[in-house]
Amino acid sequence: MNPVAFKVFGVEIMWYGVLISLGVLLGVFFALKECRRIGFKEDNLLDFLLMAIPAAIVGARIYYVIFSWDYYSQNISEIINIRNGGLAIHGALIAGIIVSVLFCKRRKINPLLLLDILMPSVALGQSIGRWGNFINQEAHGGPTDLPWGIVVDGQKVHPTFLYESIITLCIFIFLTWFRKNKKTTDGQVLALYLILYSAGRFFIEGLRTDSLMFFGMRIAQLVSLGSAIAGIAIWMLLKRKKT
Repeated sequence: MNPVAFKVFGVEIMWYGVLISLGVLLGVFFALKECRRIGFKEDNLLDFLLMAIPAAIVGARIYYVIFSWDYYSQNISEIINIRNGGLAIHGALIAGIIVSVLFCKRRKINPLLLLDILMPSVALGQSIGRWGNFINQEAHGGPTDLPWGIVVDGQKVHPTFLYESIITLCIFIFLTWFRKNKKTTDGQVLALYLILYSAGRFFIEGLRTDSLMFFGMRIAQLVSLGSAIAGIAIWMLLKRKKT
């Protein structure tokens, strides 16, 4: 599939960017809807997003470049070229959480509340954005004979982008239901996101053929393991605090 969606004044607009932008817009829509439901000031959310979205993109790129340094050290000019992919969600999450803590400290807002508002939207954005990987023919798995396999370079492989898209869509639906139908403590939605996404990503990453590596280990699996442990710890601390 052609990775170019359309052209504007001769400039190629890539499907990768279009889908990420769509995911962001829909995520913002649902986050604002949640703000209205719980009485959270919408201006605070929008002010935060104006800082967090650029920071997340930069964080996602820095993370990817660091763990692909063998390539980028020989192709310095490619470091800022994100048009063909090369954004790591874990880098975006790390940057977003750092910005949220700094922003909330200044505005005197509970960062756990803000992150609870945002995490279902993050999952939805991931679900949509993963289809950019399909168009770029990247983030796929190894050979498979399963009927839903896709053909890449003449070989049938696991559509790991699809697996993650489905998992994150389910996480979005579940977290939206959970926070609407359960009496939650600030931070529980964040904890559930960390646990559920990390568990899914850990197993999906084991199928991929383009994993970022560090001393022979898959970085995404290590980060997922740490994130899941953090999510469990947050959940247990909140439960203990509540009792």
